[in-house]
Amino acid sequence: MTERPLALITGASRGIGAAIALALGNTHSLLLGGRDTEALDAVADHLPDARPWPVELTDDAAVAKAAADIDRLDVLVHSAGVARVAPLTESPADLWRSMYELNVVAVAELTRLLLPALRAAKGHVVLINSGAGQNANPNWGPYAASKFALRAYADVLRAEEESAGLRVTSVYPGRTATDMQRTVRADEGAAFEPERYLTPESVAELVRTAIAATPDAHPTDLVIRSRPVR
Repeated sequence: MTERPLALITGASRGIGAAIALALGNTHSLLLGGRDTEALDAVADHLPDARPWPVELTDDAAVAKAAADIDRLDVLVHSAGVARVAPLTESPADLWRSMYELNVVAVAELTRLLLPALRAAKGHVVLINSGAGQNANPNWGPYAASKFALRAYADVLRAEEESAGLRVTSVYPGRTATDMQRTVRADEGAAFEPERYLTPESVAELVRTAIAATPDAHPTDLVIRSRPVR
């Protein structure tokens, strides 16, 4: 039997991360990253070859320990993230730090630790960014700044590692019907209207297509937006 390629997905307990896991489940062995072990188990139950990979991504020692046994990795999907919306006057230092710690620093550190495994497989790194990583709007300061930083990180990683055979793809979804979006809409004082947003499955299908791209192709920046409700 041919061994399946291995994919590690962070934020796999729900939302876009869980949808990506389900989209890759028929073709990949999966490590499901997240903090909620019970939720990770529930996702794994729907997949033929998946196991939880529970770790707090902002705990450097815990991440290093969890990554130590991975010597070959075909796909790394960074889906974990946090979003809060507030004007700059109501965005204290701890809010900025929380955005950067998970949305940028944790991504950079986990990728750094796994680069030998990714190079061994000539692997693929997928970073779930946001429309806020392309356009910064009022009240989105800390989050947009973190996503612009993530965009820059992806560009540098691609430039440094393409010669080693790695592919690096940034995905920029519009508003998506997830628990995170529910929190954002509450911050905005507005209704959560999932029918107006992308589904996590739509984003996951774009990720799956990028990962399945033929070896001569390097999908670098992918933008997906919802179509207007009619």
